[in-house]
Amino acid sequence: MANIGIMGGTFDPIHFGHLRAAEEVLQGFQLDRVIFVPAGNPPHKAGERISSAEHRYLMTVLATMDHPNFEVSRVEIDRPGFSYTLDTLREFRKRFPGDNLYFITGADAILSVHYWNGYRELFELADFIAVTRPGYSMESLDCLRPLIGEQCYSRIHVFTVTSLAISSSDIRDRVRKSLSIRYLTPETVRRYIERNGLYKD
Repeated sequence: MANIGIMGGTFDPIHFGHLRAAEEVLQGFQLDRVIFVPAGNPPHKAGERISSAEHRYLMTVLATMDHPNFEVSRVEIDRPGFSYTLDTLREFRKRFPGDNLYFITGADAILSVHYWNGYRELFELADFIAVTRPGYSMESLDCLRPLIGEQCYSRIHVFTVTSLAISSSDIRDRVRKSLSIRYLTPETVRRYIERNGLYKD
């Protein structure tokens, strides 16, 4: 029986904050691997301008290719329609029927989990790891308990990771302003962005 982490995100672009969080969760929860899942058509980004799924997928591959326990899935990119976590976890449960699945997300995102599509079934399919900054505790999520119920709440694990003040939106903004993004994202990703002219208006 394997322990498998699933890390979803827009990854526009992926950066060291994502990668460091995945590395610390990998070790902290003794996962066998972490599968990064770039969103194909994220419903919460509807109407926003985001890079093509193929660009985001390739940047994620470049960022993770030298890690023996990281891999990237096209499951959401190749699936038509909006990318819902519920559909993704159903697919991974089919692929790994006897394994333990852990969906890795931010502690801020987990606060709105009761609005996610079919959220109760999510907790039947996987445990959730809510990564957060130092000083954040499970008590901060107590407001979720009456909203999702004790059974779902018990499957959320808050995990503190190294705080890196990096965001994809800041990286995109820096590129637009012709400012350096070195050491915010892997060099392979930086060169990909430059070579493909991403984030330039």
